[in-house]
Amino acid sequence: MADPDRALGGYDPGAGRNVHAVGQPRLIPVPSLLRALLSQHVDPGYAAAAARRGSGAPPSVRTRILGWLWQAAAALLVATVFAVAVAQARSTAPGVRAEQQVLRQSVRSVETAIDELAGHRAALSAQVDDIQRRALADDAEGQRLLASLDRLNLAAASTRVTGPGLAVTVTDPTAGPNLSDVSKQRLPGSRQVILDRDVQLVVNSLWASGAEAISVGGVRMGPNATIRQAGGAMLVDNNPVSSPYTILAVGPPHAMRDAFERSPGYQRLRLLEASYGVGVSVSTDDGLVLPPAAIRDIKFAKQIGPQ
Repeated sequence: MADPDRALGGYDPGAGRNVHAVGQPRLIPVPSLLRALLSQHVDPGYAAAAARRGSGAPPSVRTRILGWLWQAAAALLVATVFAVAVAQARSTAPGVRAEQQVLRQSVRSVETAIDELAGHRAALSAQVDDIQRRALADDAEGQRLLASLDRLNLAAASTRVTGPGLAVTVTDPTAGPNLSDVSKQRLPGSRQVILDRDVQLVVNSLWASGAEAISVGGVRMGPNATIRQAGGAMLVDNNPVSSPYTILAVGPPHAMRDAFERSPGYQRLRLLEASYGVGVSVSTDDGLVLPPAAIRDIKFAKQIGPQ
């Protein structure tokens, strides 16, 4: 049996050595990290500290009483901090509720003012359009100019459009009024399944299927309109829309439906329906009404293509 101080790393220098043999080579113990990891499960420092603790005398009554007093003081301090925090929260709660009420009223008043201004703008736009048509409808050149303006207004989504088309309704099974930040991952139990990229794919598929004008949630899709997601809110041209998402597309209804049912957007909707229980409805309508898009002032322009 080798001395403990010579058994470095669990290696016994006398292992396998014949003590009766004479002239045998002397074995030099070689430490092994692997043997140390397998045999020495406790760090030597921890073992020495445990040995000192075990060999020492038990703490005195005074030491135990001091330890209990320190623990009681710490518990009292923690309880005091929590009590002060609760008192402050209760004292500020009425003020917070009042501020929230003021903010809600301010938001409602601003929304009402925006709706009134939008209606006034639509009325003025209709008057301008009527004046233009009366002034230009007298000769052939004016009629050609009106036809060109109609095509440009349709491309810019600046006029109201009425006609037959396709109505696509997508319902999120977990939609709710809470618009707090959520991850953009489809996980079981998440609060949102329909994402912005799904709506974008459906809109692009409708354009490719022959749509002449499209609106999402009552918001007209124009050249500058975007569909994006900010937390749990779906924003269409910076206007929040919620489930069910209604996508209207004006165009030849039957031909557009046949093309749309073969498109990637429709396949994505059916996959979401089978995987997450999303509600999908596709129907034709002969009297769709699409509002005009928001008009933005153009400050910079660059010509593309030959002059």
